[in-house]
Amino acid sequence: MGVIDFLESSGVSYEVTEHPPAFTAQRLAAEEHEPGRYVAKPVIVKADGKYVMCVLPASCKIDMGALRKQLGAKKIELAEEKEMGEIFGDCELGAEPPFGNLYDLETIIDKSLEKDDHIVFQGGSHKRAVRMSMGDYRELVSPRVLEFSYHATT
Repeated sequence: MGVIDFLESSGVSYEVTEHPPAFTAQRLAAEEHEPGRYVAKPVIVKADGKYVMCVLPASCKIDMGALRKQLGAKKIELAEEKEMGEIFGDCELGAEPPFGNLYDLETIIDKSLEKDDHIVFQGGSHKRAVRMSMGDYRELVSPRVLEFSYHATT
């Protein structure tokens, strides 16, 4: 089930917008005229061989050491592009929505997103964005909240 079908069946309020192709979360923020802190960027890691979806603000990067420690993993690495294509077969590569539960993945969000009132993310396509309340997102995904990101400098 795609993210839009999932949202439709859940009965939550959300808004879908179309925009020129955005291949990074920061570009999506610019296209949607949103601060990067509201744009959720899902990153897939392998923690001791198990895939985990990490959701963090577009303006941040993962602190792999902090993430490894908080997950209690011996080894942590980014998933490869080929693996991403296999996991998210219904999405354009790099346009995955932050709903690990739709793909049987544990989902964790960075604590910095917790206080936001809304979230914006790619809806499976580089040309489509979804905006919804953070409360509804958390209710639908039930993510674990950890501290694993740092603000990326340009």
